[in-house]
Amino acid sequence: MRGGVFYSRLGGLPRARAAGEPTGTDDAMMARALALAGAAAAMGEVPVGAVVYETATGRVLGEGFNRREADNDPAAHAELLAVRAAARAIDHWRLNQCTLVVTLEPCAMCAGLVVNARVGRLVYGASDPKAGACESLYAITADGRLNHRPEVVAGVRAEACGDLLRAFFRRLRRGEA
Repeated sequence: MRGGVFYSRLGGLPRARAAGEPTGTDDAMMARALALAGAAAAMGEVPVGAVVYETATGRVLGEGFNRREADNDPAAHAELLAVRAAARAIDHWRLNQCTLVVTLEPCAMCAGLVVNARVGRLVYGASDPKAGACESLYAITADGRLNHRPEVVAGVRAEACGDLLRAFFRRLRRGEA
């Protein structure tokens, strides 16, 4: 990283990507997170999916989806499960060289996890005006008083992520979920 801009050597010339812009890998991983969110919905869980990948290579290190109901665990959020799996995969708790992709803006617990795990990049789909702790309600991941601030990329496949959540809660209100 040079001066906050990422470089790649495609076509022999450096091509800059400004911080905060999604990559093709981010988009592909969001598609994977959406599939995981769909699996959560099929189990009656709030449809949130998450994937942790090694930023430089695109290698998936961990993934998860909400399992609070299935596990009777209030902390069984998609992000927590994916980050734990990634830490086990690399045998280290620091995920500086990793990107966490999640379909919904992380809550306060998960935003704190991103900071504490030193996740290098956070990519999310739909904003969460009721509980979002990265930009909507709080800005935990940007708080200068904390010792780590990841790059945050918001709005990747936001419409698809939001549609999945809205459909789930519509079914839940009708007693179908």
